[in-house]
Amino acid sequence: MWHQTEVTRQLDIRYPIIQAPMAGSTTPELVAAVSNQGGLGSIGAGYYTPEKLREDIRSTRALTDKPFAVNLFVPEYNEVTNTEIHRMKEVLAPYHENLGITQDEPELKHDDDFDHLVDVIAESGVKICSFTFGIPETSTIRKLKAAGVTLIGCATTVEEAVMNADECMDMVVMQGYEAGGHRGSFLNDALTSTVGTMALVPQAANAVDIPVIAAGGIMDGRGVYASLILGASAAQLGTAFLTTKESAAPRIHKDAILAGEESGTVLTRAFSGKYARGIRNDFMADMEAFQDEILPYPFQNQTTKKMRSEAAKAGRSDLLHLWSGQGLRLAREGEAAEIFREIVREVETIYGTGQ
Repeated sequence: MWHQTEVTRQLDIRYPIIQAPMAGSTTPELVAAVSNQGGLGSIGAGYYTPEKLREDIRSTRALTDKPFAVNLFVPEYNEVTNTEIHRMKEVLAPYHENLGITQDEPELKHDDDFDHLVDVIAESGVKICSFTFGIPETSTIRKLKAAGVTLIGCATTVEEAVMNADECMDMVVMQGYEAGGHRGSFLNDALTSTVGTMALVPQAANAVDIPVIAAGGIMDGRGVYASLILGASAAQLGTAFLTTKESAAPRIHKDAILAGEESGTVLTRAFSGKYARGIRNDFMADMEAFQDEILPYPFQNQTTKKMRSEAAKAGRSDLLHLWSGQGLRLAREGEAAEIFREIVREVETIYGTGQ
C-alpha cells in the first residue's frame, strides 16, 4: 500500500503525511487534528520557553493519544553591536510611528533556552523531535536517543542530508526551494541552496540510507504521491495547513495566501535576519535598500517582533511576515481534519487508477 513506508513504520503513524512545524502558527488543535487523522502533527517550538512547551505538550495530549513531534531551532551564535542595532532602529522608526508604538530594545544575549527545551522533550515522553537550522551537538543527540526519541533533521542540499545521516539523525526533511517560511540551510548561504523539491528528493534518497521526507510546494494528494514516487518516505506540508481553522496565522495572512499567485512569493531577510519565503509586500520591498544593515538572526527578529505583532492586530498585511510556499494557488480553507482527509482521498484516487 502507498501509505506503508519506512517513515510510517518508524513513527507509528498511518499515513506518510507530516504537518510542518510552523513556528508561531501551530496550535495544539492543529497538531492533534493531523495526528488524529493518522498523520504526524508537529509543535513548532522554535520560539518557545520551556514553560510554553510543557503547556502545549499537555494541551496536545489532552486532544490526541497519537504520536506527534516537537520542532526546535538549533541555536546560532551571531554577534551584533549596539551601533548596528541603533541603525536598524532608525530604519524601522517610521513603521513603528505609523503603527503608533514605541520600539523595544533587542537583548544582546544568546538563546539559553535550547538545552532546557531539550530537557522538556526528554522528560515529557514525546517520542519525535525535529530540528531546523542545523544539527544539534552530539550530547543533545545522545540525551534524546537515550530517552527513546526519534530524531528528524532538515536539509536543503544533498551535502546537508549526508551530514544529517552521518550525525545519527534517524530521518531527514529535504526542503526544496519552493518551501514557505525559513530556509533550513546551515552549510551554505540560503541563496546558494536553491534546488527544487523534485530535483532534490531523488538525489538525496540515493545519497543517504535514512528515510527522506519531501517538503516544499506540496499542497495536495498529487504532491504527496509524487514525493513517494521520487523516493521520499513521507511528505511534509506547511502552507496547506496554514489556512486551516486551527492555524494561529492571522486572518490577513490566511487571506493573502488564499488570494495569492505562484509568482508572488520571494525570499527575504527583512523580518528575522534569516532568509524565508513569503508573499511580497511593501515592507519587504522597502528593506531591499537596507540589505547591508539588516541584523543577523535572531536580533533582526527581535527588532521587528513588536511591529509584526501590532501589524497583525491592525490588519496591516503590508508590514506583516506572510510566510508561504510557492503552491499557494492550491490552498484551501476548512478544518484541518477535513483537508487532511481530502489529501488522503486524492492520493487514493491516483493510486487506485495507477496514474
